[in-house]
Amino acid sequence: MGLILDSSVVIAAERRGHTVLQILEQIKAAHGEIDIGLSVVTIAELMHGAYRAKDEARKRRRLAFIDRLCGDVPVHPVTVEIARRVGRIEGEQAAQGIMIAFEDLAIGVTALHLGFDVATINVRHFQRIPGLKVVSP
Repeated sequence: MGLILDSSVVIAAERRGHTVLQILEQIKAAHGEIDIGLSVVTIAELMHGAYRAKDEARKRRRLAFIDRLCGDVPVHPVTVEIARRVGRIEGEQAAQGIMIAFEDLAIGVTALHLGFDVATINVRHFQRIPGLKVVSP
């Protein structure tokens, strides 16, 4: 068992001034000794936020945080198998009138593919993904 961290969890902790190590320690304290990972899509979302920073110092701080995160937490790619599953779920849900943001779907399906749960602040977004267990951090 493990957890894929959604961007919302990482961003909230970083904004509170927590280090990557503190984030990992808090998650393990709450959920026990489990594998923790990220989707490569989360890295894209974090990079987007870094380059939207209002000043150069904040951008540099965010980029350093992302570098540390990538060094300390396994980052899982979107494989062809994951992409096929994303497309299938997106199509099935859209046919029922249920829309899921592509980024959330890719992160959630990465968790499903690995047999992990997803940790997020945006629980409602991820609950739309069939079969995915969603936890609050």
